[in-house]
Amino acid sequence: MSILWESRYALRMERMTSSMIRELLKLTQRPEVISFAGGLPAAEYFPVNRFQDVCQRVLADNAHFALQYGPTEGYPPLREFIAERLSRENFCITADNVLITSGSQQALSLIGALLINPGDKVLVEQPTYLGAVQAFSSYQTGYIGVPTDDDGIRTDLLPDAMRQGPKFMYILPNFQNPAGVTISYDRRVELVRLSQEQGVPIVEDDPYGELRYEGEHIRSLVAIDAELNTSSDDCYTGNVIYLGTFSKTLAPGLRIAYVVAPPEVISKLVQLKQAADLHTSTFNQMVIYEVAKDGFIDEHVANLVDVYQKRRDAMLGALDRFMPPEVRWTHPQGGLFLWMHLPQGMSDRALFEAAVERNVAFVPGGSFFTVPDPPPTARLNFSCVNEEHIIEGIQRLCEAYQEQARTLAAH
Repeated sequence: MSILWESRYALRMERMTSSMIRELLKLTQRPEVISFAGGLPAAEYFPVNRFQDVCQRVLADNAHFALQYGPTEGYPPLREFIAERLSRENFCITADNVLITSGSQQALSLIGALLINPGDKVLVEQPTYLGAVQAFSSYQTGYIGVPTDDDGIRTDLLPDAMRQGPKFMYILPNFQNPAGVTISYDRRVELVRLSQEQGVPIVEDDPYGELRYEGEHIRSLVAIDAELNTSSDDCYTGNVIYLGTFSKTLAPGLRIAYVVAPPEVISKLVQLKQAADLHTSTFNQMVIYEVAKDGFIDEHVANLVDVYQKRRDAMLGALDRFMPPEVRWTHPQGGLFLWMHLPQGMSDRALFEAAVERNVAFVPGGSFFTVPDPPPTARLNFSCVNEEHIIEGIQRLCEAYQEQARTLAAH
């Protein structure tokens, strides 16, 4: 007799869903589809030759180490490299503050396991990153949603939100996924002040911070927190857990990301990671380190910024040219996405279906909200589509929009 597996699943599975983005990507793999749906870096700009040389060198010089088990905390030279790069913001950080993870998604899952009890609430931006919601929801959490505008999260609304007792705040300050907005410096200071005043930690997710196309760099929440924290310790001991990754700057397939946090937090995350996978691939960590070092990552990111800025500008220009005035969108200063606001009454899912019929795709915005009845919105990615196809894709999207607008007007 076969087991009825559904009766054996843990209660947490009741709230688990598949990523809409992953599901939509299955619909957009046809070569004729111009897809703005993924969050993919441009594969044609992966530094393949450097990776080939480094892989051969690592295996030639250190194969016995590279192919062996390694420390859970991560490859020491890579942890030191990360600490050195982040210390450019003039706060004290050492390798003891750094844990290497198998992608940022694992970092989010480990943080959820560390901080969330069933029934706890997490304060998030509205909209927020779908992958974080997936990770945290597996620990049976609830959400406190705070709206965003062109300067990021509405800090004027935070005091009321804080009264609901969030366990921590999950914040994407730079070129947010999905909305593309950046939190202003003044709001960052207010976020950190409230965190310290209320004793509510901040999880700062920063996968896109190096991909800035215009404007001045704004200090990270972790750096601001370190500045306002009077601790005289030799390494960071504040209220922010910072997440970074090499997926958007070097290669997502190697799944190398990192957590920066006080050493006591790192030690607990290490215990959780030991239970999850013992450690991140030693070989992959060594390869990322050897590829990134000696200034290469800075040169490579500068090239990516030039490419992505042109693609962003092509998308903004095409939207200005083809979209009617009742549709609005953000003007991201960096990152991979812009966010489209559709008129009330229009269905973003219906628009998606009409767009796919015209061989163009995007992500309907509803999946990025944790509140019921979200406004009709759409996330558009510009990083992995060339400028010619971006313009053609926006034309097709505009045709789909006009069809939906006529249908809406007829009803």
